[in-house]
Amino acid sequence: MSAPALVAEVGAAVPRPYRVISRRVDTADTVTLTLEHDGSPLAEFVPGQFAMLTAYGIGEVPISVSGIGGPGEGRARRLVHTLRAVGAVTRALHATRPGGVIGVRGPFGTTWDEASAAGQDVLIVAGGIGLAPLRPVVEAVLAARSRYGRVALLIGGRTPADLLYRDELAKWIAGGVEVAVTVDRPAEGWTGHVGVVTTLIPTVRFDPALTVAFLCGPEVMMRFAAQALIAQGVPAGQVRVSLERNMRCGVGWCGHCQLGPLLVCRDGPVVDYARAEPLISVREL
Repeated sequence: MSAPALVAEVGAAVPRPYRVISRRVDTADTVTLTLEHDGSPLAEFVPGQFAMLTAYGIGEVPISVSGIGGPGEGRARRLVHTLRAVGAVTRALHATRPGGVIGVRGPFGTTWDEASAAGQDVLIVAGGIGLAPLRPVVEAVLAARSRYGRVALLIGGRTPADLLYRDELAKWIAGGVEVAVTVDRPAEGWTGHVGVVTTLIPTVRFDPALTVAFLCGPEVMMRFAAQALIAQGVPAGQVRVSLERNMRCGVGWCGHCQLGPLLVCRDGPVVDYARAEPLISVREL
């Protein structure tokens, strides 16, 4: 291994301190944190990639980016992460207030490569917190809306109270995205669709042969959504999913995230369904 490559890999193992500059409560257990690094920034993240976020003294977890900086020089220094409190590390990150410091390693993993869908219809299917890694895809497509055909976003949540980014839906619709929302369990006053997110697929228009689909959510949701799209004629290689496994190092050293022949931190998390299907269909993997 060359000296520059060794330095890069060693650097990937050392978290850099990022300060929380804003904290938005999205649901009862989910927050969106905006982080900023004061010094030399990491390499710029792109949609689909993830960071290893450190709660100092507790541990670290992989969290996909849900927003990437802003305009100008601060873009590479600012990250947005939406995370749910489900364990010791995520509870500590969830509790971090503005001014607190979080460690960041990355960027790691493959990307959604949404630009390759130019000239085609775009179908984005999100289940629960799976909308967070897809939010940068929505923003990137909106920023270059004329390059794409029809754009549809299908969102599924457990209940209305669990839906993310509700304040951004109107902006996305105004920008030319067809948005459809469903919940598994309606609350009092809910007048929208009820059912799993795959039931929304027949409600939107797209050309199956000229569609690129981006799927993120529970594995079973991605599997059924991918199968539904393929049954309608979307090529499996045009259906992209984001895999989730127990990642520790982020660079393919430790093997904790092995999924068949893949190391998800290195070869994923985003892969096409033609590659993912034989792996996520086997429960033991």
